Amino acid sequence: MPESVSPALARRVALAAQGFGRPPGVTPGIRQLDALVNRLGLLQIDSVNVFERSHYMPAFSRLGGYDKTQLDRLTTGREARFTEYWAHEASFLPLDTWPLFRWRMRAYRDLAARTPDAWSQANRPMLDWLLAELAENGPMRASAIEHDANKRSGPWWGWSDVKTGLETLFRWGDLVSAGRERFERVYGLPEQVFAAELLEREVSRHDAHRELISRSARAHGIGTAKDFADYFRLKTPASLAAIHELEEAGELIPVEVPGWSQGARPIPAWLHRDARLPRRLDAAAVLSPFDPVVWKRPRALRLFGFHYRIEIYTPEPQRVFGYYSLPVLLGDTIVGRVDLKNDRQAGVLRVQAAWAEEGAPADTAARLAVVLRAAARWQGLGEIAVVPRGTL
Repeated sequence: MPESVSPALARRVALAAQGFGRPPGVTPGIRQLDALVNRLGLLQIDSVNVFERSHYMPAFSRLGGYDKTQLDRLTTGREARFTEYWAHEASFLPLDTWPLFRWRMRAYRDLAARTPDAWSQANRPMLDWLLAELAENGPMRASAIEHDANKRSGPWWGWSDVKTGLETLFRWGDLVSAGRERFERVYGLPEQVFAAELLEREVSRHDAHRELISRSARAHGIGTAKDFADYFRLKTPASLAAIHELEEAGELIPVEVPGWSQGARPIPAWLHRDARLPRRLDAAAVLSPFDPVVWKRPRALRLFGFHYRIEIYTPEPQRVFGYYSLPVLLGDTIVGRVDLKNDRQAGVLRVQAAWAEEGAPADTAARLAVVLRAAARWQGLGEIAVVPRGTL
């Protein structure tokens, strides 16, 4: 019979696996940022910049204030240790993860090849021109390539065609990210960006799934098959096969968490053998909506009793908590949410609303104030303005 893990311990295990609860050390630099991203396995990328872009947030939530240009050095340029691909949505990944997605690249290509009305079927000349353009000029931004397209003689391709073509080749692995400039991705041929050793590494689909599930389980600490599969957007059947292999190898330990159930049936769960089992954990952070702790909403509900929906795309009259509400993590649970806006021009961190979850401790507002002051310092903002909206 599986070992039982209490819901409280499961929460602490999950947060510890995500890098929370360690005592503050030196000001985070390249080494600490590199270690964190390798621990997490990825950073989700999103264009929303109301408070801060999503890929910068996890390091602040876990390590405190840091120099964002240090993370930029890890994602862009000759010192880059991370690349981009479609993992859990668009994501920064450690370089050695890229070959683990070759099967996905082939799947995208094969799907296009057997779909008669696929965009790529009708636009092969465009794809060939893009590859030739990058071969001749080296890595380029989409906007720069579109500029060249406007100047060329013969058939003219517009911005949407250029962008669609680049993204198609990127999904197929024929192009890779050579970093970003002002958040715009720079595209290059793989041989222009990656070392030969990385390009020559071939991983079977079976072995790639097993390794991705292993990395996902390590980043979760504890979780269900759907939790582990969702981290890298894998299908559940293949993920279950990988989980059972890792269980047989002793890497994953089957456990039962009271309350983790679907109807009357308990949901099978697994604990990673290297997971920390903290007796207590005292975090204090605001989380990006795209943080791994909360991005899978059923897991957030199961772990924290936290029902979370981002309301960016909700019409304003229908919003409950605010346009960009960030979960508030205190101790080992989520106790509230706060709608933040970075008013860069005025140098003000604007707290548009602040809400307490049911059962939030009495010192929630005071502890959140400390976190927000740290956030303002990190963003170089001199003032915090609070709108009296919400229950905090």
